[in-house]
Amino acid sequence: MQFPILSVLIFLPVLTGILLLFLPAGRKNLIKGISLGTASLVLLLAVFVYIRYDVAAGGYQLIEQAAWVPALGISYHVGVDGIGVPMVLLAGLVLFTGVLVSWGVEDRPREFFAFMMLLGASVLGVFCSLDLFMLFFFFELAVFPKYLMIVLWGYPKTRNYGGMKLTLYLFVGSMIALVGALAIYFGSGMRTFDMIALENAGFTVAFQRLWFPFVFLGFGILSGIFPFHSWAPDGHVAAPTAISMLLAGVEMKVGAFAALRVAFMLLPEGARFWSTAIMILATINVVYGALIALIQTDFKYVIGFSSVSHMGLVLIGFATLNRQGLIGAGMQMFSHGVMTALFFSVVGMVYDRAHTREISQLGGLVRKMPIAAVGFIIGGLVSMGMPGFSGFVAEFPIFMGVWQVQPIVAVIAILGVLITAAYILLVVRRVFFGELPEALANVGDITLKDKLSTVLLAVIMIALGIFPSLMAPMISSGVDHILALLGGA
Repeated sequence: MQFPILSVLIFLPVLTGILLLFLPAGRKNLIKGISLGTASLVLLLAVFVYIRYDVAAGGYQLIEQAAWVPALGISYHVGVDGIGVPMVLLAGLVLFTGVLVSWGVEDRPREFFAFMMLLGASVLGVFCSLDLFMLFFFFELAVFPKYLMIVLWGYPKTRNYGGMKLTLYLFVGSMIALVGALAIYFGSGMRTFDMIALENAGFTVAFQRLWFPFVFLGFGILSGIFPFHSWAPDGHVAAPTAISMLLAGVEMKVGAFAALRVAFMLLPEGARFWSTAIMILATINVVYGALIALIQTDFKYVIGFSSVSHMGLVLIGFATLNRQGLIGAGMQMFSHGVMTALFFSVVGMVYDRAHTREISQLGGLVRKMPIAAVGFIIGGLVSMGMPGFSGFVAEFPIFMGVWQVQPIVAVIAILGVLITAAYILLVVRRVFFGELPEALANVGDITLKDKLSTVLLAVIMIALGIFPSLMAPMISSGVDHILALLGGA
């Protein structure tokens, strides 16, 4: 019997979270040390999964399965494919860097890091689930810690509003998706939640066209699809730094990944029928999100709306239903996750030292925190899709894919890239260059742990931009299976 590496990945953070809650509240360094140790081990295991995955063989690997509730067709069933593996690596990476940048948390760190561990377990569970019930189980597991972490440790002025708005939007979305999942369960006639079995259920075309929007929109709300996107910037801005990193960097990918895994792969004819509608909504995401980011005066809101814009590119890639678009979408999910985690971490570093996020009150910070400034600039180049960075190798295949099916969408979406360049350059100039305000004269540099987090995230985006072969073949192997389900391979 093989070592259950995916189960260890998923449940190690759960066990750590429970352990932390039983430790004395005053043992802050012990609590942080255990959290960092767990996050480090999760990242190492995620790297091992990435290396261990056999790209040539493709398909689902590292599978573990055991009966859970056989009478209802529910099993504990985990495994990863070429698209799931990069998402597991992304989750491990953002959890690790999130713990590093949260080292300064002094208000109830026991509960803070315990909830962070539970949130990490939730996203890892979704990325590894091959049972539809289990996927929902882990999807819903995140609701409780997300809400509490925002309202207890978030930005005082907006945390109650942002936390409640995020929770209600996502809860409504999950209920809509649940209706679609139940339709799939009963409509298959197989009485199983096993998604590998359901891929061959042979649903009628009418059934798929009817129920696809329920599943897609239910999960798509978490990915920030227009017009259900407004929870994202408000929730991200209200959240503490590490949770903003997890929400934008990983949780939005959970929504997109679940929509791909359940809606597109189980209901492929529904995907064909609704692909144009998805492309239209996602194009609005790209341009509208970028335009709103351009006019923001709050540093964190710029990144919040930027996430809405970039997730639109992921959904456009899905909607192309062709190889280039899907490969680009998979690359974009990883690239955007790393980029956004870096963005939000730098914003948090600036706010912790300057005590303001108003762009008009910032300036010249490259002199005070040069590593943070360079990290943000690298993230900005990724966001702008500059060659040599991960954003380019992700966005270019998406535009190639969409040009083959809807050239006008490609032209309009490219406007979003141009607007992105405008707001990134403006923010970089206003926050990090120019005159240093007198009020910021005594601002200190970031900590060694902050520097480690910044450098790690930046290096990954550069490495992927220069060597896309580190990930593209793996994602391509996952796309092969999707295309087979779509009848295109």
